[in-house]
Amino acid sequence: MICVSIGRGRHQQMIAEHAALADQGIELVELRVDCIRREVNLARLLRERPCDAIITCRRESDGGRWSGSEEERFTILRTAIAEQVAYVDLEADTAAKIPRFGKTKRIVSLHDFAKTPDDLKKVYDELKALDPDIIKIATMANDPHDNVRMLQLMAQADLPTIGICMGEIGIPTRLLGVKYGAPFTFSTFQQERSLAPGQISFRRMREEFNFDLINKDTELYGVIGDPIGHSLSPLIHNAAFREMGLNKVYLPFRVPSEDVDRFIDDAPTLGIQGLSVTIPHKEQILKRCDKIDGAVKGIGAANTLVWKEGSIFGFNTDYKAAMGCLDERLDTASRRTPLAGHSALILGAGGAARAIAFGLVRRGADVAIASRTHERAEKMAKSLGCRSVPWENRYNTKAEVVVNTTPVGMHPNVNESPFEMHHFRPNAIVFDAVYNPEHTLFLKEAANRKCRVISGVEMFIHQAALQFKHFTGIDPPMDKLEETFRRAIGAVRY
Repeated sequence: MICVSIGRGRHQQMIAEHAALADQGIELVELRVDCIRREVNLARLLRERPCDAIITCRRESDGGRWSGSEEERFTILRTAIAEQVAYVDLEADTAAKIPRFGKTKRIVSLHDFAKTPDDLKKVYDELKALDPDIIKIATMANDPHDNVRMLQLMAQADLPTIGICMGEIGIPTRLLGVKYGAPFTFSTFQQERSLAPGQISFRRMREEFNFDLINKDTELYGVIGDPIGHSLSPLIHNAAFREMGLNKVYLPFRVPSEDVDRFIDDAPTLGIQGLSVTIPHKEQILKRCDKIDGAVKGIGAANTLVWKEGSIFGFNTDYKAAMGCLDERLDTASRRTPLAGHSALILGAGGAARAIAFGLVRRGADVAIASRTHERAEKMAKSLGCRSVPWENRYNTKAEVVVNTTPVGMHPNVNESPFEMHHFRPNAIVFDAVYNPEHTLFLKEAANRKCRVISGVEMFIHQAALQFKHFTGIDPPMDKLEETFRRAIGAVRY
């Protein structure tokens, strides 16, 4: 169950949001009365409550906005109990001063905005001694292992316990708590009105992460990177899981480079069965793979991990997706290897460039790499057995295939292109790895020159489909992947 926290400055706003949430099927809200800017009128807030509520009056020292006296705060909490509210939230040093009465249940809580204490069991035992119905522990996650310790605490607790690690690193605990025995989790009404670090909206919980479908048997997948908040992979993988009725969830895991090894060690404990890997971990992750395919070895990077039969398998779906997109634009009937003999120019010398260059070289294309940092292009070309050209000489390559792997043209700099229009050869294949926007200036100008164009959206969807197949052993619903992805990049996210 999701409990939505409402923190508004006026009673009327709080009442309206309470009603709107109940209309959308929310069964429990937290009324953060410390946010009200005038004298709190609990009778008015609770008179026609459309669903159950938690009354919370959080002090500034505990991450709240209450600036009145402690006696006034205690009066509000006692009044809430007299009004027979479903729950009151009591901090550890407040619980003993607010006696149990009637049917109102007690949430005894502790908030630590600096760290996740080393001994969480000790914190739990101290809160348990304060006569709680529910224990709530909210701490700051400073490394991904804090999530593991918090989830394990919930699994081992003998009283209903809500354990939340705050901050971006801690987001998995907000989504997985119910899998580990938490009675509910907390979200916010709207993303821009978050009341705690890392809190996400109830709509995003439901629509992006299928939260209402998560249970103790749900299988876990995800994407690791740093940063990771921008990733659209959870949106499309979870849409496919939902479409196919699979009891699986795909989460974002922010993992700093120094924590990657510990995270991979923790993965079996969390029950992770597969991971997408993004910047900056694609090369670092190789040393943790027990088995890799030839493409991963040649590229020197993996973007997909699968745990199977006690081993970690590494794959690179960027390479296969890019080659599949290129093959679709060529006459595959006339030759066994459609790209053989074609000349190709790759703009950029990063991870995507390496994966695509490897595939082109492997298929017999004559590949040239151009980068603003020529030393990187030279090094990459030497390792892959192709050639490099200085950035300023990129137009001298009469390429039949031109691939942009630089960020030039990416939102918000949509009026930029790494290649001048009049240098495109008519009927050339022009491929942009940028997917936001889908129709970059680079591709628009290539289309005007009668080129065959491939967008980054196509590559992203193809690589995600390949990952889905590695994870599940079945093909995903491609229409659903495309619909979900294009809707996400074409509109403001909620």
